[in-house]
Amino acid sequence: METMKYKDYENMMQSILFKEEDIKNMVERIGSEVTAFYQRKGLSKNGKLLAIAVLKGAVVFFADLIRAIKVPVEVSFITASSYGKATTSDGEVAVKMTLDPAMCAGADIMVVEDILDTGHTLSRVIAAFEEMGARSVTLCTLLDKPARRKVPIKADFIGAEIPDAFVVGYGLDYAEDYRQLPYIGILKPEAYSK
Repeated sequence: METMKYKDYENMMQSILFKEEDIKNMVERIGSEVTAFYQRKGLSKNGKLLAIAVLKGAVVFFADLIRAIKVPVEVSFITASSYGKATTSDGEVAVKMTLDPAMCAGADIMVVEDILDTGHTLSRVIAAFEEMGARSVTLCTLLDKPARRKVPIKADFIGAEIPDAFVVGYGLDYAEDYRQLPYIGILKPEAYSK
């Protein structure tokens, strides 16, 4: 398979939803909201927020977000997916947690995801942390796509609501491609319908 040149990625976009500067402002706003929320609420276990990124899509957002949060943060990661190489979730959720349940017991956990779509994945993840005895579990998502929701779940912190379109960039991928783009765009259907 021929490698696409970086500049060619833009030609694969139907439109750009969020430019690099838009994303930076969004992340700063979310960081301020998270900071204010946990300063009001207070943190229990070790006085730290346990921020857990859902890999791989959330990693870029997560790295920027934790630097924008002004309360003590401990970080961890889990792997969860319901897309595979498709452009829509099939509802089959694969969750891989390597966290010690003792780390979660009594902790204030914030799950950080790139996109809230059907809700299947995140509802399973949140339930797992609640079963581990977390003091509280909040959900932070960069993008919210409510038109696709199949499970009643709502994020506590949201970057932006988006239309029902397949988006890539800033960590979001199609078949492990496009993650490195500094913007978020709607991918043209011909890019994934081959």
